[in-house]
Amino acid sequence: MEENKETNQDIEQSQFETPTPKEEKVGMVWWKHLLLFVVTLMATTFAGLEWLYGKSILFSPITPEEWLGALSYSVSFLGILTVHEFGHYFTAKYHKLKVTLPYYLPVWFFSLGPSIGSFGAFIKIKSMIKTRNAFFDVGVSGPLAGFVAALIILFYGFTHLPPADYIYQIHPNYEEYGANYAEYVYEELGEGEDLMLGTNLLFEFFKHYVAPDPSLVPNPHEMMHYPYLFAGFLACFFTALNLLPFGQLDGGHALYSIIGYKRFRQLLPFTFAAFLYWGGLGLFSANDNHEYLLSYAPLYLLYLYFVSMKLFKDKVTIALYAMGIFTAQFITVTFIPTAMGYTGWLFFGLILSRFIGLHHPPALYNKGVDTKRKIVGIITLIVFILCFTPTPFIMN
Repeated sequence: MEENKETNQDIEQSQFETPTPKEEKVGMVWWKHLLLFVVTLMATTFAGLEWLYGKSILFSPITPEEWLGALSYSVSFLGILTVHEFGHYFTAKYHKLKVTLPYYLPVWFFSLGPSIGSFGAFIKIKSMIKTRNAFFDVGVSGPLAGFVAALIILFYGFTHLPPADYIYQIHPNYEEYGANYAEYVYEELGEGEDLMLGTNLLFEFFKHYVAPDPSLVPNPHEMMHYPYLFAGFLACFFTALNLLPFGQLDGGHALYSIIGYKRFRQLLPFTFAAFLYWGGLGLFSANDNHEYLLSYAPLYLLYLYFVSMKLFKDKVTIALYAMGIFTAQFITVTFIPTAMGYTGWLFFGLILSRFIGLHHPPALYNKGVDTKRKIVGIITLIVFILCFTPTPFIMN
């Protein structure tokens, strides 16, 4: 799903690759990129029909208005994604790096399961990245460009909210409860959407200070029925995901460029522990019965050990590291029973540690970044804080 994992991994791997003439020729075949874009546009539009209206092109007649709504989602989502990728692309060109056009990754499960229509997109940089300045510029340019595009989409979405009765078109049974339907359909009747979207600081700002009529802001259970808000939410989620401070992500490139190779390695165990702590806390908070928790504690400890193996060479240190995270989580829920986490981050922890990479290789020239880039780094950190959703997807 994550739109820049492939980008960052390819950036790092490509430092040791020299493109052949055949590879350069293949990279110039623009029609492949266009075809992937068109297929991804179709997939995200079909996914939009399912999210917005609960309809499938395979089984239901689709009205022109519904096609328009689905396109509002797909064009917005792919538009943000495209701006993100071309932020990387043009910055790479500025640094005279050989780079491909974006490869879009369509995904649609033919209505057999939920999808957002795309696993994202990536570019391939086929030149050696020699300086920390180049790592920084290429890394932050995509998320910052995508963030600006997301701001535009969200501003339009929150200032053009449909009337309150729009939700009755999606759920006709809500109409009998009126404006207070949420008090009945989610708790008393157990109806409504099984999925609820979380929130972040950026969404809270738009809800309270941008939306002309706060009463029109949808319930979190219904946010996916509003195409611009849903596209903006996904954009925030992926932006924050890309800006996590780990080696092969955009945030990892930025952090490494600013603090250097040695300090990055020293800080990594602490940042990754905080990430795993919050993710695993969801396992604890989801179970009031600690005896049940202890029954699968060995399996969870094995997971913590497995994802931490790349951090240390000594097996004893890895075991103590895993046990320390587990102990901190157990103590937290013991004294703060209401503490919540998000288990979905554990999946990303596995992907990061075993497939994408936590460490960052040193640049050929180790000169640090200048003051202007450090200021941009602070801005990038603010963007991460605004976009990060601690619990992005909540299942009833």
